[in-house]
Amino acid sequence: MPSFWKDVSLSAVVAGFVAVLVGFTSSIAIIFAAAQAVGADTAQTASWIWALGLGTGLTSLGLSLWTRQPVLTAWSTPGAALIAASQGIALPDAVGAFLVCAGLILLVSVTGWFEKLMDRIPMAIAAALLAGVLTRFALDATLAAHTQPLLIVGMTVAFLAGRRWWPRYAVPGVLLAGIVLAAAQGLLHPGTVDGGLAHPVWVSPQFSLHAVVGLGLPLFVVTMASQNLPGVAAQRAAGYSIPVSPTVGATGLASLVLAPFGGFALNLAAITAAICMGREAHEQPERRYTASAAAGVFYIAVGLAGGAVAGLLGAFPKELVIGIAGLALLGTIGGGLASALQQERHRDAALLTYVVTLSGLSIAGIGSAFWGVLTGGLALLASQRRH
Repeated sequence: MPSFWKDVSLSAVVAGFVAVLVGFTSSIAIIFAAAQAVGADTAQTASWIWALGLGTGLTSLGLSLWTRQPVLTAWSTPGAALIAASQGIALPDAVGAFLVCAGLILLVSVTGWFEKLMDRIPMAIAAALLAGVLTRFALDATLAAHTQPLLIVGMTVAFLAGRRWWPRYAVPGVLLAGIVLAAAQGLLHPGTVDGGLAHPVWVSPQFSLHAVVGLGLPLFVVTMASQNLPGVAAQRAAGYSIPVSPTVGATGLASLVLAPFGGFALNLAAITAAICMGREAHEQPERRYTASAAAGVFYIAVGLAGGAVAGLLGAFPKELVIGIAGLALLGTIGGGLASALQQERHRDAALLTYVVTLSGLSIAGIGSAFWGVLTGGLALLASQRRH
């Protein structure tokens, strides 16, 4: 820990806060919808926030300090959407499905199956995948100028000025400028979530074939394909080499422990992790782990404070969140594209991966990240056979 205090900086702490801000505000509504879909009451819904915040925070903090790399975890947002779309599954049966999903994540980690799969994905494909996942945020930030032009333009000016004169504090400057501009326009508003501390509520699991097949297995597939796969790809594209099996296994174990309290599925983050892995977090790559560790602390606060923190984060207008995410990720997007297109023999496959991933294509509940890698892999295989 003494070395942590030497490595930490204001820019890293702000990067961690921005990562939590983006991750929480972009998915909180889906989590509430998921809890309601399986019949959770108000106390049980608050327990879901407690479990997800605490699980994400502890795994992010622990893994970052252990690996000395910016490892950020998250809850499965596609998984939450899958739960929200489920019908006829009671909460105890849903918890049983969560436990099955967590057990499968732990299984593929312990056996090393997932790490072997990731080792077969070329760096160009991984970099293109990362760029495709993140570009959507830059596009959304541009489109947000249609509804809040003054806010987005002002934040962009602050970003460019920061990159020119104080590059280490460009993102903190953007966040400060965004808050000031939003307040001046009357866009800051109290969150809609009730304040107060969250408390864990245990729900005894029940295992039914309907819930396991209809929810548990699909939840496992979308979490691995749409979350953990781009999460590992983001790490590798940024130049980090995390121990994949233990890291993913830690998220599976945490999900197993927290499932009865509402922790439906934890996984590696990609989008929010990229905020902690860029130059804006710290100029020195070996010190960027402090950004994800700081994010872990903020996530723990979200879990413990529950509705109070949710209300605080909910005060930010969505355009501010979208804008700061898009601007903070620009450097990572550029680096990903540069790495993806560097070698001519991988260029076609990388471009196909990028385009399909960016498209947002979803088939059978599996997101575009998986289909982008599959398309790029097939293109690369065809190219190698032709040569």
